[in-house]
Amino acid sequence: MIEEVLGQLPTESTQQAVGYPTLFLLVALGSLVPVVPTGALVSMAAVVTLHQTSPFALLVVFVVASGAAFLGDICLYWLGQRGVRSKNGSKWLGAITRRAAPERLAQAQRKLDEHDTMVLVLSRLVPAGRIPVMLACLLGKMPLRQFAHGDVPACLAWAATYQLIGILGGSLFAEPWEGVLAAVMLTLLISGTPALWRRLRARLAG
Repeated sequence: MIEEVLGQLPTESTQQAVGYPTLFLLVALGSLVPVVPTGALVSMAAVVTLHQTSPFALLVVFVVASGAAFLGDICLYWLGQRGVRSKNGSKWLGAITRRAAPERLAQAQRKLDEHDTMVLVLSRLVPAGRIPVMLACLLGKMPLRQFAHGDVPACLAWAATYQLIGILGGSLFAEPWEGVLAAVMLTLLISGTPALWRRLRARLAG
């Protein structure tokens, strides 16, 4: 029965032909509209490719994920710049602003003043840290080219980190679906812990 099911699965080349463009589109969309858990997507893709025979599958996932993240960041920053320059702002700038708590925005502005674009790398790795830093860059009127130079290593580090999470999850389990589940649970735990900690501190302070 299991052999029949496995025989009906798409071939490895078909999975790659469909999976890579899908990963690119979802990561780019998640970077442009910050609601999609893009880190979990990269980890899932890493688990799947870990069980494939192609020696370059993991490298392709890294290139696709980092490239899509960079494209989404640049598009979002460009749209944000249009909102800053416009008298009435824009819906994109408004969406970014609503996702940045005032205290986190102030912290991001301080770090940006101290470390310049290097703070972009950390903002990509810290859950929910990207938007406050991007908004601080927009309000500081950082040129798009300067933002892009800082965003390249940020996207590379982000893709490598979440791909490593997927590799670890896939290595611990023999079945791909088990590795995918473990990677998703780990990425969701990483992304959700800071928010839970902030809520707990707010309750304790209140």
